[in-house]
Amino acid sequence: MKIVDRGGGTPVVVIPGVQGRWEWMRPAIDALAQRCRVITFSLADEPSCGAPFDVTHGFWNYVEQVRAALDAVGVRQAAICGVSYGGLIAAAFAARYPERASSLVLVSALPPSWQPDRRVRFYLRAPRLLTPVFLLASLRLYREIAAAGPGLGVSAAGRHAWRVLTHMFSPRRMARRVEFLASVDLRGELIRVMQPVLLVTGDAALDGVVPVQASREYTRIWPQARVETIARSGHLGLITRPHEFARIVVSFADRAAHLPDVRRRVG
Repeated sequence: MKIVDRGGGTPVVVIPGVQGRWEWMRPAIDALAQRCRVITFSLADEPSCGAPFDVTHGFWNYVEQVRAALDAVGVRQAAICGVSYGGLIAAAFAARYPERASSLVLVSALPPSWQPDRRVRFYLRAPRLLTPVFLLASLRLYREIAAAGPGLGVSAAGRHAWRVLTHMFSPRRMARRVEFLASVDLRGELIRVMQPVLLVTGDAALDGVVPVQASREYTRIWPQARVETIARSGHLGLITRPHEFARIVVSFADRAAHLPDVRRRVG
């Protein structure tokens, strides 16, 4: 498996979203590497990853990939951080392998109750054929990128577009990842998570991908979870405001790593 392992200090594993490529998160990975030891990878079924993948195991391939990555880099326990779709992977990992997760960080994460809405079901009909429509619809993210700071809009959007184009997503694999969730019900498992939990979202008015209220459904499972908002961001806060993202995540992960019992539920 191709693993990115950078920096030093508290280990933080970062799991990408449904598009599957770690490179889309590069600004966040660069910022984290200045503050902690960051470990990341593309999802197991990405050809560039080189990890084992058995389609019959569906979603659980990605959960086992986290364990395999920790073993490969010799880390017994780490903060597990999942972004969007990766949030479900991170939460499932923390439930199945509590001794390997010192804390759990969910970033604009899909909740376990998530179901494809009308827009997603439309793309699932013909993922490859509808890719141009999907890319055109992604222009709605410009509003969020522009909100990150004065003068950042065009240049930041251009850099993100370049990362997307040079590390292109697979519509077929994205659709399959969504379809995997139809046979997965994590709600019974997640109540067993006792690690400290941090929920990171952007401003509700700026996240047009996963509604903030949907991500905050996790507080019903873990009422004492800590919630942080990255101001002037929506779904892409880890990309548009990477240093603020890294500050929030590493501060939380450092504290959790030094708790006497990391498996007790704390705020």
